[in-house]
Amino acid sequence: MRTTILFSTLLILASCQKTKVEPVKATPTAELGEGAIWHPDNKALLWVDITGKKVFMYHPQKGMLHNLPLESMVGTVVPAQDGYLAVAAQETGIYGITPDEKLKLLTPFPADAAPNVRFNDGKCDPMGRFWVGTMSKSEQPNAGNLYMLDGDTLVVKQSGVTISNGIVWDTNKNLMYYIDTPTQSVFAYDYVPETGEIANRRVVVSVPKEMGSPDGMTIDSEGKLWIAHWGGYGVYRWDPDNGELLQKIEVPAPHVTSCAFGGKKLKTLYITTARVGLTKEQLDQYPLSGSLFAVKTKVKGIPACLFSEK
Repeated sequence: MRTTILFSTLLILASCQKTKVEPVKATPTAELGEGAIWHPDNKALLWVDITGKKVFMYHPQKGMLHNLPLESMVGTVVPAQDGYLAVAAQETGIYGITPDEKLKLLTPFPADAAPNVRFNDGKCDPMGRFWVGTMSKSEQPNAGNLYMLDGDTLVVKQSGVTISNGIVWDTNKNLMYYIDTPTQSVFAYDYVPETGEIANRRVVVSVPKEMGSPDGMTIDSEGKLWIAHWGGYGVYRWDPDNGELLQKIEVPAPHVTSCAFGGKKLKTLYITTARVGLTKEQLDQYPLSGSLFAVKTKVKGIPACLFSEK
């Protein structure tokens, strides 16, 4: 059965029309670019360099707006309101970032977390609550959790996670999709917007190891999932209703880390990549690794949800 599925997937990839991505000019190269997300109010892209300890913000017409150094590794960033430009998850806690680049601690890093653990990917749900996961710096199995920030308290929503990664919501179906990278799977949960309750976890997409491992994720207006594949040289579009691969966008970098729709009509896909984990030979072959890329798409995304303290 697995051989049949893989063969069908390879046929889909072979028939996919090649779509050319381009590096975004005048944007920094990251060691571990991650967390791409479009700020719907500022009409600009946010992303981070995890190991470089920086938050970036880029406007397509104005260029770089922010290149903000932080005190520790930063797992992800999300757009915000209520006086904040964004919210960032650092090793020391979750911080609101004001438009003038001041930081305010919203909640400290969880005291009950396992040793040597840091924040990784995360996003805000349709009610403005920040969901963020953790992972062991040495990738120790099951050492992380997925949290939801409820007021100033981090509530564990899924325990026993190894590398907490992509998370999105389908508001039409009251579903949440979530990735724990080493499982090679995308999980779906039934989701209650009013309370943030999740239940009935099940696998909706299984990624063959030959395609790399699922990392960051976004969702389009048709409810399909766009997933960056670490070690997979691209962003892949998957149908969560049947688990089928629909499209691959090839990227000239082995480690593709996250993606987000932005730009006019949300029809530009921005893609982050990484340099960490690559050999000198790989870096020579793929010198644009760590760059931010962009490509026009036929389908559009949906606006990102903003963090709200209310």
